[in-house]
Amino acid sequence: MVDLIVIGAGPSGLTAALYATRAGASVIVLDGGAPGGKLNLTAEIENYPGMMKKGPELAYSMYEQCLSFGAKYEYGEVTHIEDKGEHKIVHTADQQYDGKYVFIATGTKERKMNIPGEDEMSGRGVSYCAVCDGPFFKNKTVCVVGGGNSAIEEAIYLSDIVKQVHVIVRRDVLRADQYLIDKLKQKENIEMHYLKKPSSVKSQDNKVSGLVIEDSNTGELSLIPTDGIFPFIGLDPISGFVKDLEIVNERGYIEVDENQETSVKGIFAGGDVTEKNLRQVITAANDGAIAGQYIASLLK
Repeated sequence: MVDLIVIGAGPSGLTAALYATRAGASVIVLDGGAPGGKLNLTAEIENYPGMMKKGPELAYSMYEQCLSFGAKYEYGEVTHIEDKGEHKIVHTADQQYDGKYVFIATGTKERKMNIPGEDEMSGRGVSYCAVCDGPFFKNKTVCVVGGGNSAIEEAIYLSDIVKQVHVIVRRDVLRADQYLIDKLKQKENIEMHYLKKPSSVKSQDNKVSGLVIEDSNTGELSLIPTDGIFPFIGLDPISGFVKDLEIVNERGYIEVDENQETSVKGIFAGGDVTEKNLRQVITAANDGAIAGQYIASLLK
């Protein structure tokens, strides 16, 4: 049995593991993907105080620092957690882990457009990661769907690679920060489409050929010929594996107290999977630090 099982190796999970191991706890970190979470999908980190780094670089630095204090990392997708009172059993598809405490930091996943052709063309022109797939569209035309920070950041990133970027915005204004809007206005190859929403994905030769958009006021349909579509319309929490513990709210986010503890004693959570107003690298790390230090104090 270990002292702490961390589920999710993003900034929150790695920080919790770092703080707990520095205080002498034994920790296992479980994740079904690469360490760093969404940092690996972020081109530049510009709002982390004291430094500006590429996302994957910060992810690797956090991972190495975490392991340097003794945390163990294992690959595995968690399927459910058993609450045994004084200890918890965490199950993956082919393994189980016994720990005194659990910290959940599974983050969020990209929300789909849920329109005809989206699933069929996923990986064939529909992508949810500009950093990952942007280079495949060099000198081509792409559409970015969304008007928030993530969508505008990705549109700006893609504009340096592709020939033309069409940004599809459901509202008549952007929800992104002014700093990003100002950067967007400097890009001559980005065309804005306000009061429009995606209607269907068109394909030819088994790859994306266009995006049909609908006018939000009139319902009129029009076609934008495009080689790629990048939806950034929101995020959903990855919390399905703990719904039976009744620690999630109606939106699927995990509710925690000031120590990041859920309503189930001994189970903690932090980062984007929790109910909060601001989801950033720095706030995720903050949650991990609070939980890791508090759990370490409980072990003494």
